[in-house]
Amino acid sequence: MSGRTDGLAVETAGLVKTFGETRAVDGVDLSVPAGTVYGVLGPNGAGKTTVVRMLATLLRPDSGRARVFGHDVVREADAVRGRVSLTGQYASVDEDMTGTENLVLLGRLLGHGRRAARERGDQLLTAFGLGDAAAKQVKHYSGGMRRRIDIAASILNTPDLLFLDEPTTGLDPRSRNQVWDIVRAVVAQGTTVLLTTQYLDEADRLASRVAVIDRGTVIAEGTKGELKASVGAGSVHVRLRDAAQRRRAGEVLRLVLDAEVQLESDPVALTARVGAGGRGAAEQAARALAELARSGVTVDDFSLGQPSLDEVFLALTGRGTKDEVAA
Repeated sequence: MSGRTDGLAVETAGLVKTFGETRAVDGVDLSVPAGTVYGVLGPNGAGKTTVVRMLATLLRPDSGRARVFGHDVVREADAVRGRVSLTGQYASVDEDMTGTENLVLLGRLLGHGRRAARERGDQLLTAFGLGDAAAKQVKHYSGGMRRRIDIAASILNTPDLLFLDEPTTGLDPRSRNQVWDIVRAVVAQGTTVLLTTQYLDEADRLASRVAVIDRGTVIAEGTKGELKASVGAGSVHVRLRDAAQRRRAGEVLRLVLDAEVQLESDPVALTARVGAGGRGAAEQAARALAELARSGVTVDDFSLGQPSLDEVFLALTGRGTKDEVAA
């Protein structure tokens, strides 16, 4: 495998892919810096997986251009494959084999000798917290364990670029955190990670830059700070003592802040964007708090912070990432 390349790991221009009459990817432009986690955020059916499959040379673009470490994904597909690895949305290992057997087999297919494949497999199983389950069949693994062994299989030969396509879908919070720790460790070793996700907190925690994709098109791109700043200076977060007062609190915030109010999944929580920056944002928040008190609404917790990526996506698309669109 060749060494790392400074600059861009991925560069695309006008990337298009259609399936029949459906334009799944519609002119996507990306620039992914090497040595980082780059997030591609969007709802189901937005085109994220199709973009990844084209970059990994599994699908041929209909038009546009894509390069991975300077290699064209169509004309230099073999060179691209030598530098990338892909972990898809579904388990890619053999469920009837043990964790060790899976990694040894894949190591042998990648050209390692039997002893080297065994040593590398043991190293990864231990590093990913699977040492105690090494001799168990994968079909007896939990969802989180399966995702971890999937990623382990993807880095038997350390890739320059690792595609992680929605790696934590369906996992419990503890398993998601374990996968996130693995991603950070992989990047610390010099690998670039292109992460597709519909989880806003995942992009927020892992990615240094984020592209928001919707209906096959990149609708926003930048650092998390840039994206959050694009929809307002901050957000007022309110937690009430009584859930029965949430409707009244929403009306007050809407009037005082002249902003849409988002009802959180927590039945006593609300969020509203604040348009003005600096002292203006703080003054608006203070005025809102005073008006809530005058209206008889009891507030247990009140804070002013940056907008979340959830609010960014809602502002850009008019819906959340969980809303499905046509594939």
